[in-house]
Amino acid sequence: MQAIRSRDTKPEQLIRGLVHGLGLRYRVCAKPLPDLRRTADMVFRPAKVAVFIDGCYWHGCPEHYVPPKTNTGYWSGKVAGNIARDRDTDQRLHEAGWTVLRFWEHESADDCALKIADTVSRLRVVRR
Repeated sequence: MQAIRSRDTKPEQLIRGLVHGLGLRYRVCAKPLPDLRRTADMVFRPAKVAVFIDGCYWHGCPEHYVPPKTNTGYWSGKVAGNIARDRDTDQRLHEAGWTVLRFWEHESADDCALKIADTVSRLRVVRR
């Protein structure tokens, strides 16, 4: 478990590089809400946008998740807990007025970066 990265994964770094190249600035691995003990992969505070790039295995991707063959009770329960926590995080952020963007690690980094840039740009104009 120590070798599993919780931040700075290759999909995250790729998307962050593309978003930065589009001229947007953000916080990395930051808490969108101070009282919420969860961090988003990218946070755009002025626009109130939180971006999560979820791993297919750890977050239960409907396309790529393969249940474990050993210790199934523990690992399946862990992934189910991650999914429930993700939904709770989304709900809490929405209630606080944030826009949540979630992407799977297998999605096109270019498409993700463009959607992030479009959403942040649109919300910056609205909030001004």
